[in-house]
Amino acid sequence: MKKKYRILIAEDQTIVREGLCSLLSTNPELEVVGEAADGREAIHLIEKLNPHLVLMDLSMPRTDGLNATREAKRRFPQTRILALTVHNDEEHILAAFSTGADGYALKDSTRGELMVAIKNVLSGKYYICPGISKQMIEGYLQGRKGFKDLSPWMSLTPRERQILKLVAEGYKAQKIGDYLFISPKTVQKHRSNLMKKLDIRTTAGLVAFAAKAGLILK
Repeated sequence: MKKKYRILIAEDQTIVREGLCSLLSTNPELEVVGEAADGREAIHLIEKLNPHLVLMDLSMPRTDGLNATREAKRRFPQTRILALTVHNDEEHILAAFSTGADGYALKDSTRGELMVAIKNVLSGKYYICPGISKQMIEGYLQGRKGFKDLSPWMSLTPRERQILKLVAEGYKAQKIGDYLFISPKTVQKHRSNLMKKLDIRTTAGLVAFAAKAGLILK
């Protein structure tokens, strides 16, 4: 009997999770062992279920896929992670690989493309979907080394990005502190620092920036 690879799906949209489960069930070598609706739940299920591979959405509520990937790779380095997202810009690609992702695929990929991505990542290779690979090569040939200059968003620390996301989702300092296990005073300090880095002075400005960066739904 062939080895079955255990797959965890981290995706906040139920209909997308159901679609991925249905698609993966057609491959006898793959078994979906769990589903997570946000990054924190994904970390919990990785610890509990020990999957070979996580299909990780990047834009999830509370704890997003980037922070979840960083934490997962720190605690469970043997777990392979394939970012599966709608974002095809260079900032998200760079951010995903810098947090430890092993592959990057778009949600508009065909079934065949997704299976190739999964196969490559499970075999220990890095994977970038064809459309993005072409974009990166063109960028290199144009002298951009594959990526644009780092944006202000890329200058934020992982903690500042977490707090930016939660503030943009409407959480107050006390709730954010409870969720991240830090004091409200520390939350306010991080918020002040990120506002200085982004040159933003209002909560509405933070919300608009977070939406543009793909941290929350517009």
